[in-house]
Amino acid sequence: MNHVTDRIRHELEALADPTYRDFQAKLVPTVDPARILGVRTPALRAYARQLVRERSADARVFLAALPHETYDENNLHGELIGRVAKTPAEAFGLLDAFLPHVDNWATCDLIRVPAFKRDLSAVLERIRSWIAAEPEYVVRFGVVQLMALFLDDAFEPEHLELVAAIGRPEYYVNMARAWYFSFALIKQPAATMPLFERRPCALDAWTHNKALQKARESRRITPERKAYLQSLKV
Repeated sequence: MNHVTDRIRHELEALADPTYRDFQAKLVPTVDPARILGVRTPALRAYARQLVRERSADARVFLAALPHETYDENNLHGELIGRVAKTPAEAFGLLDAFLPHVDNWATCDLIRVPAFKRDLSAVLERIRSWIAAEPEYVVRFGVVQLMALFLDDAFEPEHLELVAAIGRPEYYVNMARAWYFSFALIKQPAATMPLFERRPCALDAWTHNKALQKARESRRITPERKAYLQSLKV
């Protein structure tokens, strides 16, 4: 560990809350609890902002220092990618280095890259490669980014088939797929509903039913539509 990453580790330790650490350990069961410091998300984001603003060179050194030892360092890394990357191409390079080290859903899902909006077509092509990758959380990242960026004005019906075609056994991949389809049912019902009405089912039964369940939990769907979604359960 160099002096920059050592300093950053100590600063994260100073922000840690032991009570939150125990709570967080229950939410990310794939992470060894001994690797969790317990830095709350608002404090982590404030620290990331300050690091980029006041010590940008240190932030770059930290991003190059993979792998990290703690869960909180990985979360900081994810936060920094979105704050440092000025173009999609720069973000792709940082993500290619980092995503293979992601070992839990929370670190995966916190990554947001504002620069992606500058070239959505390039991002979509990269999403295709992520969802076809081998590491579990690289696939999940691709699905989460498709949900975050391509369910509004940039939506195309073919995106549904990208997620439907993922054939993976991992719980956190399929939970992301169900999450994606639940939002698709809410935001793009005309294109998405036929996928759930199709017989035989376009999705595996678990993902199909979980997506319907999560959509029914939304306040943006009428009681009548919720009843219809319930009828589509398999």
